[in-house]
Amino acid sequence: MASPARGNHVWVGSETGILKGVNLQKKQATNYKMGEMSLNRQEAVTAMCWGDSYESEIFVGCLDGSVRLFSTEKGKFIESRDCLGGEGPFCGLAVLDGSLITCVESGLLKVWRDSSSENVETQVGPGVCRMRQNSKQPHHVATGGKENCLKIWDLHQPQAPIFRAKNVRHDWLDLRVRIWDRDLEFLPGSEKIVTCTGHHQVRLYDPSCPQRRPVLEVTFGEYPLTALSLTSDANAAVVGSSRGDVAVIDLRQGRLVKCLKGFAGSVRAIQCHPTLPVVASCGLDRFLRLHNLHSKCLEHKVYLKSRLNCLLLTSREKWESKGLEPSTDLQDEVKEEEEEEDDEIWNSMEVVTPKRKVDPDLGSRAGSEKPPKDRTFKKQKMRKAKS
Repeated sequence: MASPARGNHVWVGSETGILKGVNLQKKQATNYKMGEMSLNRQEAVTAMCWGDSYESEIFVGCLDGSVRLFSTEKGKFIESRDCLGGEGPFCGLAVLDGSLITCVESGLLKVWRDSSSENVETQVGPGVCRMRQNSKQPHHVATGGKENCLKIWDLHQPQAPIFRAKNVRHDWLDLRVRIWDRDLEFLPGSEKIVTCTGHHQVRLYDPSCPQRRPVLEVTFGEYPLTALSLTSDANAAVVGSSRGDVAVIDLRQGRLVKCLKGFAGSVRAIQCHPTLPVVASCGLDRFLRLHNLHSKCLEHKVYLKSRLNCLLLTSREKWESKGLEPSTDLQDEVKEEEEEEDDEIWNSMEVVTPKRKVDPDLGSRAGSEKPPKDRTFKKQKMRKAKS
């Protein structure tokens, strides 16, 4: 008998360390945790990836440096290992020939081999924000971050990057433009890479060109772009910002195509379906959303109680053909009621007592018992007496 977890359409990682499986057909969400662990923000999920091509396993990277293996067939965590080294949270997870690839914020990129062989590690530079794998060439990964330019690495020869991007030219004031790549993704079937920056730019790089600068740049909004995903045809990129703005950018003409609505907080993760015209997103407002890219309609909106960091969208093509009805206001009941995820922010906020504002004119008259006389009324009375 197949596990109910196999029926979930979206997997979401939260700041409380819980893996959430969302079944849009049954309109329910389920929490999964490792053993009897309690909710702890030190175990927040910061990165996720599929463990195999059948999507039967999920690697979950946590803030405490552990990577947990979840089986969608069994509906539970089956393994946990400490992938310590470097500092900061995981910025990306990937799988290469059965080995796990990790990258942390301090820049340590590591391939965890079997015990019979040595692990491969290299330093990609500090301030890493994202590490992505090329799906067509799994031994190629790209990294980028704050003051850490885009690089492509060959894990078979990780001593030096095979491509290093060059910063754009100085601005109109002849000032250096700061580097801050927040997210990136390979274009399918090519070495081209799309990045989004903390300075609200979307850039396209082509390592086959002689120049190392971007061949295309588009500016969107005024807030840092935090997440990016390519559409199924790879002709456009869906980007989200720290304000909650989500837009579709055409990578052929370099222009804004459309904006998606319904967001209320910073977007942490975006993923487009590989074949269907839908995109899933989540963020700090605790909602998982599913938009239709053709009609721009918000088809599903799921409240998941805690702030969300990352997600995985299943790739099966017929996942919407089983009586899945769109719902724009779906609040799911979490099965494990004992795992109430309280918001610690409200408890940590100080109580502000409003101070009463005193009118300066009122203060100067505080000692007088009689109110001041109206001078206009006094002048009118004197004129009547003269007449």
